[in-house]
Amino acid sequence: MQTPLAPIGLFYGSSTCYTEMAAEKIRDRIGAEWIDLHNVADSDIALAEQYDFLIFGIPTWDYGELQEDWENVWDELAQLDLSGKTAALYGLGDQAGYPQWFQDALGYLHAQVRACGARTVGHWPAEGYTFEASKGLTEDGTHFVGLALDEESEFEKSDARLDQWCTQIMREFGLQS
Repeated sequence: MQTPLAPIGLFYGSSTCYTEMAAEKIRDRIGAEWIDLHNVADSDIALAEQYDFLIFGIPTWDYGELQEDWENVWDELAQLDLSGKTAALYGLGDQAGYPQWFQDALGYLHAQVRACGARTVGHWPAEGYTFEASKGLTEDGTHFVGLALDEESEFEKSDARLDQWCTQIMREFGLQS
């Protein structure tokens, strides 16, 4: 296994490049010295066990489905021991086109990461979004379990959301940037 160079491992799956572009924007905002990027289509998901701090990025596809690269590594992810790790998540979805399934994959990934033992941070307010249902919400429904991005109908809000969330997770990780 390769040795991580940075304190944070960012793992993402991306079919249309938007999740990958968000990963790169997160790296650029926090600093390349802080983050190693890993596309789950090309990198072994087991590398996540080598990092104390993790960021996971996933888009929701169609009717609340996992993105194909995440689906391909899902069983391997379930076998990881992420005890003692801190993870933040971000998701991409389309609240206008798929309002009944907005950020569902974010919720699935959050449940899986928690089941592997990780502590999660980076919850994001649900206020200001327009959707019917989401499996990506906290139990009280006031927050998403990670940053919710919508590059289809609210792309103009993404940069400000990324700025705020990156500052938030670095604080919640207890790291300086």
